[in-house]
Amino acid sequence: MDYMAQALSLARLALGQVSPNPAVGAVIVKGDEVVGEGYTHPPGLDHAEIAALKQAGERARGGVMYVTLEPCCHHGRTPPCTQAIIRAGIAEVHVATLDVNPLVLGRGKEELERAGIRVQVGECEVEARQINEAYAKFITEGVPFITVKFAMSLDGKIATRSGDSRWISGELSRKRVHNLRYIADAVMVGVGTVLVDDPRLTARCCGSGGLLKKQPLRVILDSRGRTPLTARVFSEPGQAVLVLGRLAAPKERESFAQVGAELLELPAPDGRVDLKNLLAVLGERKVTSVLVEGGGILSGALFDEGLVDKVIAFVAPLIIGGREAKTAVAGRGVDKVQDSLKLEQVTVERFGEDVMVSGYVGGW
Repeated sequence: MDYMAQALSLARLALGQVSPNPAVGAVIVKGDEVVGEGYTHPPGLDHAEIAALKQAGERARGGVMYVTLEPCCHHGRTPPCTQAIIRAGIAEVHVATLDVNPLVLGRGKEELERAGIRVQVGECEVEARQINEAYAKFITEGVPFITVKFAMSLDGKIATRSGDSRWISGELSRKRVHNLRYIADAVMVGVGTVLVDDPRLTARCCGSGGLLKKQPLRVILDSRGRTPLTARVFSEPGQAVLVLGRLAAPKERESFAQVGAELLELPAPDGRVDLKNLLAVLGERKVTSVLVEGGGILSGALFDEGLVDKVIAFVAPLIIGGREAKTAVAGRGVDKVQDSLKLEQVTVERFGEDVMVSGYVGGW
């Protein structure tokens, strides 16, 4: 049995629930029997290792632990996991990847080894790093991990010349998007998307379509303040932030406060929203991941400024055509194909008739 794969599956169960902490899974094996397993609980509660140790009890002594991230060795909201592992008498620990947090990096491994515990590192490392890609960027750079998501036709259009975009992607693709929203701390769109589509930007259950308990922060970028007070993003459960590229009038601030929307004033010299400043502000709020859902102007600006970490594109077998039809990425773009951004670690999946292409920008 692939115990690390089992630990990775457990870690994925924690995504969307534990930010800004990493999502971790742990499995304890004694002989050929799994005696304990667990995954990270919300901040302040048990880490994956502790949950697994509690389930195993005395059977953990002499056992082998498989854990997707290096056990912590410092006091945070909870005591260090390394000490609990040592006290439980675990004989060997398999770690998928080291923790990039400077408080832990390599120190957790060394503490376990000093206690006589055998430690192996690197099994399923790529998969483990992908699970915590947002945590890794946030903990090292202090800003959120940015994923640009779009659904487009085969000819690269995200809407017709009239602005209609419902629905380019199929039902299975849209269900996947709700999962992406659930695991993200924030969902971001530009004002154009709000004016044309009036989206809710909520995470809903794939089966019933009901709202999930945890909702991402909804962030609307609006340079000139054109977002209507009646927009659905302000009436849904959860928090919404309207980011302006200018100073807000007192009456305007009062009006948006009445619909529960927070205003941020982050003007750039060109009159648009200062994107780098926005990401810094979100980082200060411990937002570790942002799912950007449109439109092409916002996505293009993020690409132009080198702020995108990952791309997820749903490609539908449709031809829309039209010179005025909207494209997935606007902005300045590049002059030569050889200067194009090239995705790395590309994966391709089928969702019904659609194809989902995902990959990382640059040297992630």
